[in-house]
Amino acid sequence: MNTGKKNITTSPCVRNCCLNEKDVCLGCFRHINEIIGWQSFTEQEKLTILVSCTNRKIDHESRMS
Repeated sequence: MNTGKKNITTSPCVRNCCLNEKDVCLGCFRHINEIIGWQSFTEQEKLTILVSCTNRKIDHESRMS
């Protein structure tokens, strides 16, 4: 069924998958549930996830420096 809505938000996957102890990918910084469910999320949900990914990456980098 075609709803006429186009998905414009692409996956942030960088093909460098490695999950940490919290099941967050250290390549794209999505949680495993966000990775698995990506295709079923709305555009707004994807944008929210991308913000979370950015915050996780910043947090990770600040702990590594």
